[in-house]
Amino acid sequence: MSHLILAHDLGTTGNKASLYDSGGRLVASCLSEYNTEFAHPGWAEQNPEDWWQAVCTSTRQLLLESKTAKTDIACVVFSGQMMGCVPLGKDARALRNAIIWADTRATEQENALAERVSRHDVYRISGHRLSASYSLAKILWIKDNQPDIYEQTYKFVHAKDAVVARLTGNFVTDPSDASGMNLYNLEAGDWSAKLLNASELDPDKLPELKRSIDVVGEVLSSVSDEVGLATGTPVVIGGGDGCCAATGAGVVKEGSAYNYLGSSSWIALATDKPIYDPNERTFTWAHLIPGMFSPCGTMQAAGASYTWARDNLAALEKEQAAEQNCSAYDLMNEAAQASIIGANGLLYLPYLLGERSPRWNPQARGAFVGLDIRHTRGDMFRAVLEGVTLNLKIILDTMTEQGVKVGAMRLIGGGAKSALWNKLMADIYGLPVQRLSLLDEATSMGAAIAGGVGVGIFKDFSVAEELNPVINTVNPDAEAHEKYQKLLPLFDAAYEALEPVYQSLADWTT
Repeated sequence: MSHLILAHDLGTTGNKASLYDSGGRLVASCLSEYNTEFAHPGWAEQNPEDWWQAVCTSTRQLLLESKTAKTDIACVVFSGQMMGCVPLGKDARALRNAIIWADTRATEQENALAERVSRHDVYRISGHRLSASYSLAKILWIKDNQPDIYEQTYKFVHAKDAVVARLTGNFVTDPSDASGMNLYNLEAGDWSAKLLNASELDPDKLPELKRSIDVVGEVLSSVSDEVGLATGTPVVIGGGDGCCAATGAGVVKEGSAYNYLGSSSWIALATDKPIYDPNERTFTWAHLIPGMFSPCGTMQAAGASYTWARDNLAALEKEQAAEQNCSAYDLMNEAAQASIIGANGLLYLPYLLGERSPRWNPQARGAFVGLDIRHTRGDMFRAVLEGVTLNLKIILDTMTEQGVKVGAMRLIGGGAKSALWNKLMADIYGLPVQRLSLLDEATSMGAAIAGGVGVGIFKDFSVAEELNPVINTVNPDAEAHEKYQKLLPLFDAAYEALEPVYQSLADWTT
């Protein structure tokens, strides 16, 4: 019996192919990269043909290197970058480059739509702010600027859906990806008639909605040799990468939460109902688990802030790290540990790339506040870690203020490897912080679980907690948490005081 799950994760920089066995063990993985085109400011596009070739290349390489027969594959399943726009013809070929999540060109379409439907209604229906970042505005940009392509488009889909259409001939998506379009009614679980009417979109151009665990087709004989898979191999649709990560992190029960710490960072929960923040600081996806939801808040420059500090403030640590054959981050952490809570009165505002949650201010900028002649690099390093984590604490509070109880915070991503950062998070959140066994594989693991449930290898999503167990727990120090609770209002006040300055600086530099 076929027992291996092939999970493809179509990320922003490349496609990661991973093989998992029926016990959820990672057998092997490989990466095939592709490029992003930035033709104009605010534009970001990728060629869907590159995705297809990456899937074909990584599949063949993975099976070859792991000595796996194609007949041993029980199913193929996908996770993928979200919030994009891929116009496909009936032959499942792209009619133009994909407009990916990072593209913000469609502000004119966003603003025009806001005149036909209130931004509040969009948030309450879709769980997300109306924004040029989401698929709807991008589709409208094509409609306004490339009407021939709009008319020729059979279906507008996402990255994973485009590959699935090529594999199977079927044009489908799942609720997690659909919920990143500004077109999906979260609570009804279907496309929103109100948002479709307001946008004057042809609903026939949207893909069919399927559950993440649904087998949506089989590998066609016409592509099987090219992709390196057996004809008839079941294909499970899977979900958007963020929601797959939630599942891979074991966040599959009401009130469970995880924190991804990479270049950017987010906190997400599993809930039975969407969370609508009165100030719209957070947003809600449909979870990979049918009928559940994943409230989330994403900040822009988390690990990116510490990388900036390394590259611009830590020349000495970088030099010493090269001599000692260790990481500069380890030496920065040592210096930060020599500082104290509050970094000797130094605050860092982590807005190097503007900000999404909780500020939603593209003009926000990074700042050190309270810097004086006594401060050391160690104080600055600690302030950076504290500032990022205080910002994440605000995101967490916006969700718990709505009545959700969180008992612990699971950690994934590269930043989760830092013992110091784990401790700061526990003390600032006031929660046990749990480092998971798989920090970098959670996304593909989540997709693999959806595939395994879809073809009957796993009984249900509860296996996620077993497949990616907690390997270390850091408990909060009550005294430290109390001090950080007093620091949090100062952090907020610093941002509010600088908010008009950010806009003035933006006006001055344009």
